Amino acid sequence: MINSLLRPPDRPRVSVHEDRFPLDRAFTLARGSKDAARVVYVEILDGTRRGRGEAVPYARYGETVEAVIEAIEARAPDIETGMLNRRNLARELPPGAARNAIDLALWDFDAKRGQSSVWQIAALEEPHRLLTAYTLSLDTPEAMAAHALEEAHRPLLKLKLGAEGDLDRVQAVRAAVPRARLIVDANEGWTPAQLEQYLPRLAEAGVELVEQPLPQEDEAALAGIKHAVPICADESCHIAEDLPGLVGLYDAVNIKLDKAGGFTAALELLLAAQEAEFRIMVGCMVASSLAVAPAVLLAQQAHWVDLDAPLLLARDRQPGLRFDGSMLYPASVSLWG
Repeated sequence: MINSLLRPPDRPRVSVHEDRFPLDRAFTLARGSKDAARVVYVEILDGTRRGRGEAVPYARYGETVEAVIEAIEARAPDIETGMLNRRNLARELPPGAARNAIDLALWDFDAKRGQSSVWQIAALEEPHRLLTAYTLSLDTPEAMAAHALEEAHRPLLKLKLGAEGDLDRVQAVRAAVPRARLIVDANEGWTPAQLEQYLPRLAEAGVELVEQPLPQEDEAALAGIKHAVPICADESCHIAEDLPGLVGLYDAVNIKLDKAGGFTAALELLLAAQEAEFRIMVGCMVASSLAVAPAVLLAQQAHWVDLDAPLLLARDRQPGLRFDGSMLYPASVSLWG
């Protein structure tokens, strides 16, 4: 927390802290499980004008909540004086959760200060409602099928995979919900031999996308495997500069604010991916509506939307995003943007 006694009265105030949101049910993937979302909250306050950002430090990329908070606190004086802003942030901080939280708070603050909206400042079209996937946590085939039946009213389901018996999981879910659209996320959990074996079977089951099936270090093998189902880069794609190395390996890229390091970099990645003729998925970490709201703007141009994180929480930030089943509505300005 910044010492307010050392701050001139006309400067914005920056604060940062951790928030926790319990999940509605334990969430499991191949790397482990969680029962709460731990997020970093940043606020820029200037009188009645407030800009907010939320990010999720991710251990896969060597991040912790404590280290991200420390990094943001170290740059808070520069934010307050205007030395650090949306235009130079990418030169000052690497991609990741710290830069994301600051960038989102700056976008929100600039929109509030200018009595405008982020989509207008960014020269985007006015956002509309979207269909999001709903994620089924990794479990036994029987448990995943039962969960799918509970969510049978949702048109698009995403299956977390990456363990022995994945084809059985897909087949069990498909039998339970024969009309649902399916996408799967292996979280780097397969070998090239498994992928080559699985893809025709996944195509037969009507799976329409496979996220990050191989570890990043093994992804060169994708060039020699027939893509019976489109393959999407997740862990392999963070920023626009990653795209040249993905050509010929992946058919789509998953854009996430925390990986890109904010709305600014994610928007650059979106435009570059479109130029390179990748199909687009927009996803999120497990977080509250505040973290997901900016991604709704990016997802307006996506082929697949995976922004269901608020639906996985036992309680969300208020006000939160509005959902009607799996239909997701753009954020109100009282939330973000």
